[in-house]
Amino acid sequence: MIARDVEFEGHLIDSNIFTRVLDTILDLEGEFEITEFKIGKRKEDKSYARMTVFGRDERHLDEILKELHKLGARIPDAENVELSRAPANRVLPENFYVTTNNPTYIRLDGEWIPVEDIGMDRVIVVEPDRKKAYCKFLNEVRVGDLVVVGERGVKVIPPERPRKSSTFEFMGGYVSTERPTPNVIKAIAREIVGVKRSGGKIAVVAGPAVIHTGCRDSLAGMVRDGYVDVLLSGNALAVHDIEMSLFGTSLGMDIKTGRPVPGGNRHHIHAISKIISVGGIKEAVETGMIKEGIMYECIKKGVPFVLAGSIRDDGPLPEVITDTMAAKRAMKDALKGVEMVIMLASMLHSIAVGNLLPSTVKTICVDANPSTVTKLVDRGSHQAIGIVTDVGLFLPELYEKIKEVEKELSHN
Repeated sequence: MIARDVEFEGHLIDSNIFTRVLDTILDLEGEFEITEFKIGKRKEDKSYARMTVFGRDERHLDEILKELHKLGARIPDAENVELSRAPANRVLPENFYVTTNNPTYIRLDGEWIPVEDIGMDRVIVVEPDRKKAYCKFLNEVRVGDLVVVGERGVKVIPPERPRKSSTFEFMGGYVSTERPTPNVIKAIAREIVGVKRSGGKIAVVAGPAVIHTGCRDSLAGMVRDGYVDVLLSGNALAVHDIEMSLFGTSLGMDIKTGRPVPGGNRHHIHAISKIISVGGIKEAVETGMIKEGIMYECIKKGVPFVLAGSIRDDGPLPEVITDTMAAKRAMKDALKGVEMVIMLASMLHSIAVGNLLPSTVKTICVDANPSTVTKLVDRGSHQAIGIVTDVGLFLPELYEKIKEVEKELSHN
């Protein structure tokens, strides 16, 4: 067998990182010897571990080390990162490094440099003269780009449990399949208010179920009151929100009675046509065609929105981005600096956004589909909460709890 020394540093015990390290080695049929282990004595103290990892041959050991690297393993005598030029546009050099969504650093000229715009399944491009490293999608790579290859000189910081007491500390990675209690919703409301009061930025990903289930006014209220800094969605949410403004229906159904309206099947097409006729959603608000709703509040409040299209869209509305790569770039740009993302009943757009987020972003996912919630919460972050419930029940209560928390804080 052949061996290599690796080391780990961080909150290895309470974040279960070291347990995952040992499980990974055993699952891949490797062996290990722990040569040094210093355990932090206080909550804020970091632990340190050094170990020798054994594999059957070079290939087997490399397979183990690649997986341990994702958990924060690094070579004790750190070497500089290895770079290779992209041979053509959208073509990568052999053995290119693929990122996780965890904070990542590269060692360049003896100095650890943070990788900007970190996200999963990207490559790292380096500009040595500027001492800058940043992520690119495959389709963004250009001939001559200096791309990181191999794991040498790359350091990943795996997700750790928050040091400060918060809802995410005791519910991190938690998926609730029961109707959320008022206390749980109020705790989430406190987190939202806390982010905004500290100057943080919140993004909301919402699907058309927000309209269909009758909680449209709650999301519109959150936009109006300043709890939404960017809205990410698709054609359907905007269309049915506008349909509701113009005709009082969603998918031709009267939301109050739950019954179809005669001729209602044409309402959403009519809504799209009317918006196109005036040039767009902003123009519809400015001319007084639309006087309330989610999109109305976004325009009036100046909240940016990205509507990413799909092959199923009717119309679509003028603001919908139909080029999927362009939509992904727009979402990526809109998410810069976001501290929290609230995902509401939108499987496709929520998964798309989830793949763009670093693991450090707090995520709250609400959906009636358990598999959607599980997939989004299981992204390697302790700062994720999943609730399996009807968004029509959850969102109005959340909005009320936000106002309740604000009232309590204003009296203190």
